Amino acid sequence: MIIEILLLVLLVAIFVFPFIFRKIEAELEIFLFTAGVLAVTIAWQWSTALVMDALIEPVTITVAVFLAGLIFKFIEHRLSKAFARIIDKIGQKWFFFIMILLLGMISSIVTAIIAALILVEITIAIGLEKEIKIRFTVLACFSIGLGAILSPVGEPLAVIIIAKLSGAPYHAEFWYLFEHTWFYIIPSIVALGILSTRLINHGQYHATNEIEDKIKVESISTITKRAVKVYVFIIGLVFLGKGFAQLMETIMANIPPQIIYWFNSISAVLDNATLASAEIWPSMSLAQIISAILSLTMAGGMLIPGNIPNIVAAGKLEIKSKQWAKVGLPLGIVLMAFFFLVLFL
Repeated sequence: MIIEILLLVLLVAIFVFPFIFRKIEAELEIFLFTAGVLAVTIAWQWSTALVMDALIEPVTITVAVFLAGLIFKFIEHRLSKAFARIIDKIGQKWFFFIMILLLGMISSIVTAIIAALILVEITIAIGLEKEIKIRFTVLACFSIGLGAILSPVGEPLAVIIIAKLSGAPYHAEFWYLFEHTWFYIIPSIVALGILSTRLINHGQYHATNEIEDKIKVESISTITKRAVKVYVFIIGLVFLGKGFAQLMETIMANIPPQIIYWFNSISAVLDNATLASAEIWPSMSLAQIISAILSLTMAGGMLIPGNIPNIVAAGKLEIKSKQWAKVGLPLGIVLMAFFFLVLFL
C-alpha cells in the first residue's frame, strides 16, 4: 500500500512540477530521468535487463535526431526558400492544412520520429512567429501521433497492440489497426488540418527575402547536445514505464472501460505503449480495444512527455511545458470528449 501511495504522489509531481517550477521546466529531460529512477526504485523493479533496455532503446531515435540535424544544417536555407515559394503560390492556410494532413498520413510509413523531424524543419524554414509556431507544432504533433498508430512502423504503441492481439480471437497482422481505426483516425487528421487554417493569420510568417536572415545555422555542438537530451529523455520514459507498470495493471483490472478511457489521459506524461501493455488483452471486445487506442493516442499530444514527436519538436523549437499545455490540453480534452460520445453514448 505504501508503494502505491508513493507512486501516486510521484505521478502527481510529474504532472504538476514542470508547470510551477521554472528550473524543472527548463531541465525537463533531467527531471523525467530522475522521476524514472525514483519510480523504479520505489517499485523495486531494478534489474540488469531493465538497465540494458533503457540504454539501448533510445539509440535509434537519438541517432535519427542527430543525423537529421546534420542533414538539415546544410540544406536549411534551400528549404526555407522552397517553402516560402510554395506559400506564396498556394497561400498560408492551404500550406498548413496540407502539411498537417501530409505529416499525419506519412507518420505510419516513415515513423513518427522522422515525421516530427520534418515538421521541425518546416517550422524553422518558414520562420513562424512564436505563438503561431506553437499552435502549428502542437496540432501537427497530434496529427503525427494519430497517424502513427495506423501501422507498426509508426510507433511502439502499435507494435505492442499487434503483438498482444496476434493470437486468438483477433489474429492481428500488419494492417489490423489500419482496418479497424482508419475511420476514426483519418477524419481526425483532416479536422486538425482544417483547425490549423483558423489559427494562421495573414503576415504571420517571414517574407521570402527575410527568411535567410532569420535562420541561424546550428553548430555541431548544439545538434549533439539536443541528441543527448533526447537520449536522456527516453531513458527516463523507459524507467517511468517500468516503475509504474504494476500499479497501472492493478488499476486497470478494477475500473470500468468508461473510466479507463479518461484515466488514459495519464499517457500525457507516461509512455502510452506501457499503458497499452497493461490494459489491452485478447479477452477485451473490439470496441473496448478501439476506445483504449484512441484515448491513449489523443492524450499523448496533450503534454510534451506524452509522445516522442512532442519531445523532438519541443526540444528543437524551444517550446516550454506551459506553452505546449496551453494548446495541447484543451485540444486533447475536446478530442477525447468527442470520441467518448461517439464510442460510449
